[in-house]
Amino acid sequence: MKRFVVLLPILFLLLCPLVAAQNRTYTIEALLRVRRVADPQISPDGKRVAFTIGDVNYEANRIVTQIYTTSLEGGSIKQLTSGDSSSSSPRWSPDGKKIAFTTGSQVWVMDSDGDNKEQVTKISTGAAAPVWSPDGKWIAFTSDVYPDCDKDECNKQRDERAESSKVKAHIVTRLLYKHWDEWRDVKRTHVFVVSSKGGTARDMTTGDFDSPPYAAASGVDFAFSPDSTELAYLRNPDKVEAISTNSDIFVMPLAGGPAKNITIRNRGYDVGPVYTRDGKFILYRSQATAGFEADRWRLMAYNRATGASVELTKGFDQQVDELVLSPDGNTIYFTAGERGKSPIFRIPIGGGVPQKVVGNVFASSLRVTPDGKAFVFSSSSMASPAEIYTSNADGSGLTALTSVNAELMRRYNLKPAEEVEWTGAMGKKIHGFIVKPTNFDPSKKYPLAVLIHGGPQSAWNDNWGFRWNPQVFANAGYVAFMPNPRGSTGYGQQFVNEISGDWGGKVYVDLMNGIADVLRRNSFIDRNRIGAAGASYGGYMVNWILGHNNDPRFRFKVLVSHDGVYNLESMYGTTEELWFPEWEFKGTAWSNPALYTRWSPHKFVQNFNTPILIVHGELDYRVPISEGMQLFTAVQRRGIDSKMLIFPDEGHWVLKPQNSQLWFHTVLDWLDKYLQPTSTTSSRN
Repeated sequence: MKRFVVLLPILFLLLCPLVAAQNRTYTIEALLRVRRVADPQISPDGKRVAFTIGDVNYEANRIVTQIYTTSLEGGSIKQLTSGDSSSSSPRWSPDGKKIAFTTGSQVWVMDSDGDNKEQVTKISTGAAAPVWSPDGKWIAFTSDVYPDCDKDECNKQRDERAESSKVKAHIVTRLLYKHWDEWRDVKRTHVFVVSSKGGTARDMTTGDFDSPPYAAASGVDFAFSPDSTELAYLRNPDKVEAISTNSDIFVMPLAGGPAKNITIRNRGYDVGPVYTRDGKFILYRSQATAGFEADRWRLMAYNRATGASVELTKGFDQQVDELVLSPDGNTIYFTAGERGKSPIFRIPIGGGVPQKVVGNVFASSLRVTPDGKAFVFSSSSMASPAEIYTSNADGSGLTALTSVNAELMRRYNLKPAEEVEWTGAMGKKIHGFIVKPTNFDPSKKYPLAVLIHGGPQSAWNDNWGFRWNPQVFANAGYVAFMPNPRGSTGYGQQFVNEISGDWGGKVYVDLMNGIADVLRRNSFIDRNRIGAAGASYGGYMVNWILGHNNDPRFRFKVLVSHDGVYNLESMYGTTEELWFPEWEFKGTAWSNPALYTRWSPHKFVQNFNTPILIVHGELDYRVPISEGMQLFTAVQRRGIDSKMLIFPDEGHWVLKPQNSQLWFHTVLDWLDKYLQPTSTTSSRN
């Protein structure tokens, strides 16, 4: 009998791992353990790749990023930086002996093996985004400065006075005085140049404007000419920046002198200048339509001798995202979204029909090796976090160079996203994705969580995400449905265009038809347990559904609106990028009130009757918190079961790890309350 009693605990201990494995689900806690691999950079000799890995520091409530290298032939990774502060933006010197990077808001350089770290910039306003000149003598970077200060000492004194003053008031005289989650009423972003050996940095873009402008959409937007004598940069020359998407490319001598606007004829976005190897052309991406931030991105070539620009991708109906030039200068490679993927395309330097080279990937941070024989890029899927990959230039030999998260992800065996297609409004085929739980059983009934993307000119892609991760929803016991209705990118420009001026129209039909089709095709989904959640435009659509939850085929039992647009009239008066509502609703709120009235969710309060969770960040200047507060007031006065979660320290996105953990648990607990037969909160904690 004693032997049996002794064996019971042993047997229990042996069975525990098996039971845990059988019941394991992918939780927010697991998501926070994923390492964030990004920003691959190939060494000039083509032998190594530098990249970054971000890890969650839970106690500090932030992501700490460090720099690593690995061989282009694969193998182990080497950590080059460490410490409590993040290090990012690794950039090889032209001779490959040094790596520039940023840490502590300054630019540093180190040996290629991580030794001999030396600070290059000592500018009081900080430095970011280093770019080497081809001759290795200079490093360009950005810094936020007071435009009327001509010396760093002036900036330093102004910052010190502002920090020590008890008065924190803002006095503004222009629009776009706030942007995303910060005030932009005093300082401007400027491009500086400093000797790669250190010294006094020189402001290259003096004046009361941002360079790159906030309208720019491609990250680092300045470049040196091949002979290191010229700098290309961006700025918006228009007077009222809040209504303008006119980002132009300027060039100026590095030694100083007048700047020249080389895209002055185009009133839309122009971004991402890349000089050709022979210096004859500047390649860039461009949007033709003024005021429309979701217009088709074209690949352009500017002839430096003639001053003429031509489009190289005429007839290509997708958006050119990133571009790199082959070492021989004959071929341009670029990525473009396509039905939830981001393949790699190639096109001759003279233009033509783009040819897909690497498909079935979600490529970003595209690079080409110095010999032109291979690509290096980051890629991920809804089932796999980002790693660094390589392939031959003809698309063959796709191989993962890193496996930073492989061991962690093997524990969960996440199911890949499944593609679905249905017929939307006006007979248009609509595409999307479904993610099922790891322990999916087709004989069981699952609630459906409909996740609606923002933008609205955006898309659910088959890539990894940390804010709205479908695997966390699926493995909390849901079938997650991610539809790409009208307005989604990757399906041609006309598809993108058809949401403007029609926010609750065809897109709503696309979504409702998609849900009905998913229910019809999948008997394992319980049509009586459906919830919807979304952020930004996705939050708007949730708010629209709140007033239109009357589809005869099904009903939503519960909703989640994160940073959702609620009152289009008040939204116009408080958001910062005014070009957006003026394009989407064809004018201002007073010049074209009909569209604002027609598509505003707040006009349908009398129909509200669905339980709703409202989430908002107090630092959200894109969709200000007043939108969430108005909605919460309405549903509370209507007597609807509702809850509001407010983050005082977050903007349009929830980025801090502990906040993200609270967000996921609050959202899932709210869905569980109405969609799960018994509470599963304890099993997730």
